Amino acid sequence: MQITAALVKELRERTGAGMMDCKKALQGAAGDIEAAIEAMRKSGAANAARKADRIAAEGIIAINQTGNNAIILEINCETDFAAKDEHFLKFADLVIDTIAAKEPDTTDALMALSIGDQTMEEVNQQLIAKVGEKITIRRFEKRTTEGCLGSYLHGNRIGVVVELEGGDAVLAKDLAMHIAASRPICISEEQVKQDILDKEREIFSAQAADSGKPAEIIEKMVAGRMKKFLKENTLLGQPFVKDPDQNIEQLLKAAKASVLSFTRFEVGEGIAKKSDNFAAEVMSQAKGV
Repeated sequence: MQITAALVKELRERTGAGMMDCKKALQGAAGDIEAAIEAMRKSGAANAARKADRIAAEGIIAINQTGNNAIILEINCETDFAAKDEHFLKFADLVIDTIAAKEPDTTDALMALSIGDQTMEEVNQQLIAKVGEKITIRRFEKRTTEGCLGSYLHGNRIGVVVELEGGDAVLAKDLAMHIAASRPICISEEQVKQDILDKEREIFSAQAADSGKPAEIIEKMVAGRMKKFLKENTLLGQPFVKDPDQNIEQLLKAAKASVLSFTRFEVGEGIAKKSDNFAAEVMSQAKGV
């Protein structure tokens, strides 16, 4: 029986598996779609779609830096056990090498790229079937500069790329390490978003109001707490982790350098993690869901 594109499409929609997996399964089943589905269920290839609504908040951060070019990447899975799996780690290497070679601008563009006779999406689906967990390429950023780039990986859970004007590779690496540890929200006070300022001011005002002090004193208390918040949460105001006697602004001034940008990725940040009942989780795994 001829394996038509429509038949492959139907099988893909029913199983969520990759196109090449569907085609091979149909060829092996002589075009019988029900037999193909049964074979794919046995191999695990048809389970990928069933994992799509799971929460993947574990994973790794990877960095590829060559001279003045750098890529930082986050790939997620469901458990830290899967994040150590050799197939998962090889996939991460493939993804970041592909970004470096083919320069996609978005994750959608990345997933559509050809990897041999498959797309990246199909390779991803096959890995899901093999590892047994939801796996997603969450985000990546590319950085190219005429200045100086520094990068730092803390294990494989926090990654930073920092771009300098002036300075050198040692300073850039030190700043990347500092940003990994101190997690500033931006470079300078002027860059803090208004909604963040409004939220913090509201919190500090409510806290100060509970003191029962006069309005003019409360105003000064709020102003003092806002000043402290800005110093603690902007890069230039933070004490340098390797020398707390000077802040980052002083460090940069001494080196005649400035920070143009930085990117900090931490595994799972911003993802709402699900707390499952342990017994239910065991039952779920036992059923192969």
